[in-house]
Amino acid sequence: MVSPLSLSKKVCVIGAGPSGLVAARELRKEGHSVVVLEQRHDVGGQWLYEPNVDSEDPLGKKKFLQVHSSIYASLRLISPREIMGFTDFPFLVKKGRDTRRFPGHRELWLYLKDFCEHFGLREMIRFNTSVEYVRMLEYDEIGKDLKWMVKSRDKSSEEMVVEEVFDAVVVATGHYSHPRLPTIKGMDTWKRKQMHSHIYRVPEPFRNEVVVVVGNSLSGQDISMELVEVAKEVHLSAKSLNITEGLSKVISKHENLHLHPQIETLQEDGRVVFVDGSWLIADTILHCTGYSYTFPFLDTKGMVAVDDDRVGPLYEHTFPPALAPSLSFVGIPRKIIGFPFFEAQAKWIAQLLSGKRTLPSREEMMRSIEEFYRSRDAAAIPKHYTHDIGDFEVLLLISWIHGQFT
Repeated sequence: MVSPLSLSKKVCVIGAGPSGLVAARELRKEGHSVVVLEQRHDVGGQWLYEPNVDSEDPLGKKKFLQVHSSIYASLRLISPREIMGFTDFPFLVKKGRDTRRFPGHRELWLYLKDFCEHFGLREMIRFNTSVEYVRMLEYDEIGKDLKWMVKSRDKSSEEMVVEEVFDAVVVATGHYSHPRLPTIKGMDTWKRKQMHSHIYRVPEPFRNEVVVVVGNSLSGQDISMELVEVAKEVHLSAKSLNITEGLSKVISKHENLHLHPQIETLQEDGRVVFVDGSWLIADTILHCTGYSYTFPFLDTKGMVAVDDDRVGPLYEHTFPPALAPSLSFVGIPRKIIGFPFFEAQAKWIAQLLSGKRTLPSREEMMRSIEEFYRSRDAAAIPKHYTHDIGDFEVLLLISWIHGQFT
């Protein structure tokens, strides 16, 4: 549905990573006045590598983290560059740079810088600015002409606090920063070193150590492969011992790499006891257990909540029905072809705010969300996988979103 009127809104985008950058571009293209608030000194979000992690809590338990990026030094893309770029700005090979089809993380950061410069986005971004609080202004009827107060702080001047009112807020802060930790008996009293992979960067600090890596996801396997070259022993603890043939071959080639079931308990003398009764004494436990959604700055009076990694209720993983379209989220889904998806969301948000498109009624959006939840429950998919929608579903959702404005 197309509206004959095009409205210009004052919009705050939180985050200048891939989702925030493309959101800013699409919003400006629709004629909106855009301010992007970015806590780091440059664009890139996760892809802006941060080698200095000494200031961060090893397990990332603080409400506001000091370190945003979870990228480690050797990380390479697991998707080919052909599908990683935005639709009108392909991720091309550039002379003198990393020309591999699956390049290292720095190459993707340089691509994002190129994207930012090509479209002149930097002028909209306030760097070194942390968002401390976002709340709705009081209105008689929630969802009608809603406005938002955004409180931010210039990190170069701790006393400089700015409060501004916006017509809309787009949350584009990513979801690979705040550690998701397992619950292990004795974890809080174990006296040796524990850390989350959020602050893992290079293997050298683990030289000659006995390291237990918890979790055999892609990052757990990748980091274990690095550690075997320097550590005395690496013990990979997995939920299931039914591993891929490839991982089995890798383990067989390294005498110091061992596979174990889950940990049952951690004991104060340094022992790590597994559920099969076996145990060892470790120097370090490295949790490669994923990340949680968190929006510590956002106050929606309970209208948007995070429950076991389900952010909701969100219509098509983007809009909370009671607050749409003035509040939106870009980049919530996981296991996706990210950049084209972010772009599709950004176009949708921008055109909804300008009045060119409309959303279903609040009741219709809630019914759609409830049907989606029921379908996940019927498929026995745990709640914390709500936003793992898979590439095929992503293609369908991107096509559906594109169909709203093409």
